[in-house]
Amino acid sequence: MNYAAIKPCDIANGPGVRVSLFVSGCTHHCPGCFQPETWDFGYGQPYTEEVKNKILSLLQPEYIQGLTLLGGEPFEPENQAALLPLVSEARECFPEKTVWAFSGYTLPELQARTGDTGSVTRMLLSQIDVLVDGPFVEAQKNLCLRFRGSENQRLIDLRRTEASGGIVLWEDADWK
Repeated sequence: MNYAAIKPCDIANGPGVRVSLFVSGCTHHCPGCFQPETWDFGYGQPYTEEVKNKILSLLQPEYIQGLTLLGGEPFEPENQAALLPLVSEARECFPEKTVWAFSGYTLPELQARTGDTGSVTRMLLSQIDVLVDGPFVEAQKNLCLRFRGSENQRLIDLRRTEASGGIVLWEDADWK
């Protein structure tokens, strides 16, 4: 896996100050995408054990609220297998911090995956608190939306969704 950027103090992609990892590679190719360079799986730099350790180190300060995965597409099979160890280790080292992920896939599309890819997808989803799902749709672009670019995209509280059996949207006022 390659990555396009690491933002050590990101305030645009989830609540509070976060460490954000922008992965490379995306097959959605949404018209109007704000980072089309990240569609290329070869873009950026190789994601290595050293990079993983750097991200974990950046998560250490108390003022960092969590980790955000975006891109590109974190849930491309080529990317999610590399991200699972990072997210698992971040959860183990920093259980009080939250993990957010952005995906052009919808939650039902991710849940419908089968085989080894589906297994890794389910493991990764089980480690994520909030999933921003759905492709960017230029005709539904809305710059006033918080943490997303188009009105079709949802902020899904995955822990509450799992507990309820139906999709539960994330609400800032409910977040602890």
